[in-house]
Amino acid sequence: MASVHREFLVDATPDQVWDVLADFGAVHERLAPGFVTDTRLDADTRTVTFAEGTVVAERLVDLDPVRRCVAYTVVGGSLHPSHHHAWMQALPEAGGTTRFVWHIDVLPEDLAAPITEFVDHGATVIRAALEAAVTRSPREGEPVHETAR
Repeated sequence: MASVHREFLVDATPDQVWDVLADFGAVHERLAPGFVTDTRLDADTRTVTFAEGTVVAERLVDLDPVRRCVAYTVVGGSLHPSHHHAWMQALPEAGGTTRFVWHIDVLPEDLAAPITEFVDHGATVIRAALEAAVTRSPREGEPVHETAR
């Protein structure tokens, strides 16, 4: 089995990132706009259409607000792995930022190379979308600056 693992820092709080990550049916609007062009949710399975044409059905395995982790598995579509399990997690970092973790286990192993390219591009889009989407509120301990009108 092959694994693809990426981690990157996001200039947003873990709660802000989790708010987007937990919205399982809105990947195309909130988490990866442009990289994903459509998401349709039917019960616990979402059908995701990627910009380059790939369509996959992903079943929700776990949505854990305590760990801020979502896990899913590919169950159909134009990608045909014999096994595909993935999870994304928002972990707290110093200064109120977030470490975003994306991990995928896949079989057959020859799918690892194209999935790695896919994940690398997706991670860039996800980071930009998360940072653009958050409304920054003062972090704990930071002074609030108000402008007089």
